[in-house]
Amino acid sequence: MLFAEGEYGTRLSKVRERMARQGLSALLVTDPANLYYLTGYNAWSFYTPQLVFVPAEGPMVLFTRAMDAGGAFRTAWLPQECIVGYPEQYVHRPTVHPFDWVAFSLRERGLVAGASGGCVGLEMDSHFFSPKAYRALVHALPEWTFVDSFELVNWVRSVKSPAEIELMRKAASVCGAAMQAAVETIDVGTRQCDAAAAISHAQISGSDGVGGDYPAIVPMLPTGEAADTPHLTWSEDRFEAGQAVVVELAGAHQRYHAPLARTISLGKAPERLSSLADVVAEGLDTVIDSVRPGVAVRDLAHAWNKTLAKYGLEKPSRIGYSIGVGYPPDWGERTISIRSEDETVLAENMTFHLIGGMWMDHYGYELSESIRVAPSGAEVLTSFPRELIQKGR
Repeated sequence: MLFAEGEYGTRLSKVRERMARQGLSALLVTDPANLYYLTGYNAWSFYTPQLVFVPAEGPMVLFTRAMDAGGAFRTAWLPQECIVGYPEQYVHRPTVHPFDWVAFSLRERGLVAGASGGCVGLEMDSHFFSPKAYRALVHALPEWTFVDSFELVNWVRSVKSPAEIELMRKAASVCGAAMQAAVETIDVGTRQCDAAAAISHAQISGSDGVGGDYPAIVPMLPTGEAADTPHLTWSEDRFEAGQAVVVELAGAHQRYHAPLARTISLGKAPERLSSLADVVAEGLDTVIDSVRPGVAVRDLAHAWNKTLAKYGLEKPSRIGYSIGVGYPPDWGERTISIRSEDETVLAENMTFHLIGGMWMDHYGYELSESIRVAPSGAEVLTSFPRELIQKGR
């Protein structure tokens, strides 16, 4: 078990406190990051339906595919009687769904939460909760009143425990090694796929005695004119002289993530890119200097926007988001976004990926850091030169 049992008990208590505030008599959790957070269950099994039933009181019950129940017993802290495998004949069938069986099992166990008058929360925006899964539950449990839980567990996750912060620091160490591999490998004549392979090797090998985990997102390498847009991966093309390469990656350790982005210029950077790099660095420094408990998230966005405005620039997209536990396809927590409309107030041990990404016409620049909100400011978890990297200039 990765964490002490008391930590899992604290997490469950906080989830139940939030459930009570939202009027929920039970919660059905399907996001694999939230399953991991509450139970410790960790396997590549999220391509089939699975959930944790969280009642207002009493034991949680984890439902997985039958062949995965053993893996849940190996990794989760739950007692074996609270781990239930559904039969194989429900897997990937057009006319039935695993949650048909799960609903029957909930009834058989007397777990009829909706009948007591309260609502049952569903993770309606979970990547792994399909319309077919929703329909199965609604049809099989018509007496239950299902409502959106509004990322309830994700919000509880937004403030980390000291033990979680230590794991994120280890993930940041892995991240630095992966970025170093990127800088060493990306060069004129190198295939993009070979650079991605070197990064992936470093992400899994780890650093300083810390083993790496598979990241929730693969390395992203927008290159040349294609660097004017984010989230591109790689091809088998070779890097060319004069190109700039945006590298965004993460180190992961025990499913905790620390992302980082840097931009590499293959040759002396043109004036427009180096000038943009200076502005982004100034803006990111201003944001980091503004971080402390009690500060509103929107104030960080205002600090960034004010810096950009001095140079006649603007960035319509958010400049960061909450991070922590991650499973594919995302390392973000889908809660706090650093932008002018977010009214969240920073609290100690919140963790963020701060992104100074500027996507211009036919070129782009990205600089980012993973940070923790410390008692008196920002702790930058990642450790890498915060600058435009120029090779062969």
